[in-house]
Amino acid sequence: MSVALNLDLRTWARDEPGRLAVRCNGADTSYAELEALANQAAHVLRGRGIARGDHIAAVLGNDVMIFALVWAAYRVGAYITPIPSASSVEDAAYVVADSGAKLVVVNAALGEAMARLPQAVPGELEWMSVRGALPGFEALEPLLQQAPTTPLADESSGALMMYTSGTTGKPKGVWRALPEKVTPTPAFAADLVTMFDVSSGSRYLSTAPLYHAAPLRFGLAFLAAGGSVIVMSKFDAAQALDLLEREGITHSQWVPTMFNRLLALPEARRRAFRAPAHRLALHSAAPCPPALKRAMIEWWGPILEEYYSGSEGVGLTAIGSEEWLGHPGSVGRVRKGVIHVLDEDDGELLAGATGRIFFSGVAPFRYHHALDKTAARTSRQGWQTFGDVGHVDAEGYLFLTDRLDDMIISGGVNIYPQELEAALAECPELAEAAVIGAPDADFGERPVAFVVPRKPPADRAAFVAQLASWCRERLGKIKEPKEIRLVEMLPYSPQGKLLRRELRKLL
Repeated sequence: MSVALNLDLRTWARDEPGRLAVRCNGADTSYAELEALANQAAHVLRGRGIARGDHIAAVLGNDVMIFALVWAAYRVGAYITPIPSASSVEDAAYVVADSGAKLVVVNAALGEAMARLPQAVPGELEWMSVRGALPGFEALEPLLQQAPTTPLADESSGALMMYTSGTTGKPKGVWRALPEKVTPTPAFAADLVTMFDVSSGSRYLSTAPLYHAAPLRFGLAFLAAGGSVIVMSKFDAAQALDLLEREGITHSQWVPTMFNRLLALPEARRRAFRAPAHRLALHSAAPCPPALKRAMIEWWGPILEEYYSGSEGVGLTAIGSEEWLGHPGSVGRVRKGVIHVLDEDDGELLAGATGRIFFSGVAPFRYHHALDKTAARTSRQGWQTFGDVGHVDAEGYLFLTDRLDDMIISGGVNIYPQELEAALAECPELAEAAVIGAPDADFGERPVAFVVPRKPPADRAAFVAQLASWCRERLGKIKEPKEIRLVEMLPYSPQGKLLRRELRKLL
């Protein structure tokens, strides 16, 4: 495995200033330009009183400025929180207030909605805009132009404070203590570089929003290693194939919904696809139905690698294509941390037994302003969890059953939506399916399935009856969905995560 020894944006900028760092929104940024921009932003932040331990927030979308601002925050010792660019004003205001941000940077090109953000956040804080003017915001670009391109004299290591996606409730900020030692790059960058064989010649296609933990952390890791990051402004399946071919992409990152869209492209385009440099297609964020994954491996070859982790960063597992074909459904063996499977009393279970998945061996996190929620994710041994249920087999392969937050308790029986969804996914007449719990007077909850047919059925009632029979045969009477609803599409976040809260609104 070839691992870049130099993991420092600043050194790459000095030694190879013209090397491509980021290609985004039709513009190229070299390493020298990114380093200068990061230093200028650090000077602006420090000049506005941002000190070690302070928080800043950014609503920037997929823009090179997010990379510069993250590095600037690291250099002034601040926490930085990216906020989804598609957030409502109410949701963005919640994150700004909850994080305790003293300064917020907003991309004016995202639209006028965020111009109302200052009125929605109590207290006084600094508001700045980039890529245009917003009423009540100070333009950041003139300040950057006036700032030195050289490093601060008193740099101090900062950190990301990512917020969970909030698919079931309000998002939660993931907080860890700042590093005591001044380091040139985030610690997670070295882990990702080592795990996924990143080097200075690597070219990474970033297909997802950069406010999400995985795309942002991977982008930072590739930049630390001297690679080039090609950022899509928004995902488009046909454009993604073009970029894989034209840009000589070596590494890419996907979610299962993107695979569905890629496979839906015209057969002629899929047959013509050639990307010989593409050697690692990473995917995560949501369960990938086995049939879908097999179809992608048959098309692209054994270059898919799935990993399991999350914003909390408590551990990581991974599995390559050939391993997965021998252990279908697994999310791999541990690459970071130590896995423990615990029962309801925090007792450790043996191989093969299903329980709550915890990790040890990684610096603990806490949810910002949410000690009760932190405690719910921490065992009595001090181990922490992403909130998933599953088992580890005798060979150390992890299989996930579901999420604790999604579990349905019907008549005292635990029902895991992912198991029901997996059964529905095998039905050839369905494109997608999701299951949630609905209130039930007799049983407490009952499972309800929302399904997307591949084509509109001629007889909806007969189609639902056919699906009910399909489920009963595979799941039995206890686990089968008690109600099946046909919908045109399922609600997903831009990160590709199913928004079960939106489905609950339909009940």
